[in-house]
Amino acid sequence: MAKKAPRRTAERILEAALDLFNRFGEPNVSTTLISAELGISPGNLYYHYPAKDELINALFDRYEKALGELLNASDGVRNVEDAWFFMHSLFELICQYRFLYRDLNDLLSKNRRLETHFQWVLKNKTRAVRTLLDGMSHAGAIHIDAREVPATATSMVVVLTYWLSFEYVRDPRNALESANAQAALLRGAHHVLNLLVPYLEPGQRTHLQALVNAYSSPANHAG
Repeated sequence: MAKKAPRRTAERILEAALDLFNRFGEPNVSTTLISAELGISPGNLYYHYPAKDELINALFDRYEKALGELLNASDGVRNVEDAWFFMHSLFELICQYRFLYRDLNDLLSKNRRLETHFQWVLKNKTRAVRTLLDGMSHAGAIHIDAREVPATATSMVVVLTYWLSFEYVRDPRNALESANAQAALLRGAHHVLNLLVPYLEPGQRTHLQALVNAYSSPANHAG
């Protein structure tokens, strides 16, 4: 059987950078640390990524592409179960690139490209959530006045965007570790969708609670 081709050095550098940024926070990770983690020389790393910002931008490009593809799925949401899995998928992607969210303000202050592109991210999240609300409304899963849609969509995007920051503040040492990520994702999906409770059709409200109970344990609920 033919051997698999070794991963290219540039790919290995990105994978190591993402892991270290997620674990320790981007400001606390130097290119020297990344090269040491990989067992390569700093010069080899600089050959592929001459500046740390180029690493960050390359990772953000991957996140932005994956996010755009995922947000397009919002037009298929018709009920709370669809919405639950859509939100959970969004949180999984955010968690995969969680350093962007944990260090968001710091990154935006230093990186003009991220500053402008994150505005796109917020606009497209909001567009996707409004599409989700429209789909659920047309399907009869929610009953919401059109005048309340913009504020509700914005509130959902705020929770979606800053949930991991909230988790981090609650437990800085452990919240964003891989072992705790799944519980954080479930709490996030629950709290975003909980904003729809006043508008949900009674059967859908009951189903949302059943989903929360099925996927979460009491110990996983935020205080």
